[in-house]
Amino acid sequence: MGREKEKWLVKIYQLLLNLALIVLSMILTYFLFRELYYIFKDISSGTNNVHEIFSKVLVFFLYFGFISMISTYFKEKFHFPLRYLLYIGITATIRFIIVNNEDSFQNFWLSIVILMLIISYLLLPPPETKK
Repeated sequence: MGREKEKWLVKIYQLLLNLALIVLSMILTYFLFRELYYIFKDISSGTNNVHEIFSKVLVFFLYFGFISMISTYFKEKFHFPLRYLLYIGITATIRFIIVNNEDSFQNFWLSIVILMLIISYLLLPPPETKK
């Protein structure tokens, strides 16, 4: 009886997690298109502040990355590869350095973070090939 209850509880938690991720992906999709609207609005209005437009483009790709992360979770049958999390960490840190390039000492430490993430990636076993 205890084993059946445990399986039922795991299924309920999995269902709640899946529903929450679906709702989150809908919210992120809304923000993705909203950011795209703001980008086109700035470009069409002739905004000369390239850094502002560039930061909006980077935010757009952050939303896109999170949506693709949720999509990967469902494609991998409710599993999220650690390798993919490291990709996201590396690219997000690089984006942060590009947008916030005022403090060179902070950028130095962020580059150390990128190096550590790359080393972590190289220490992972190679991905299995699917047949």
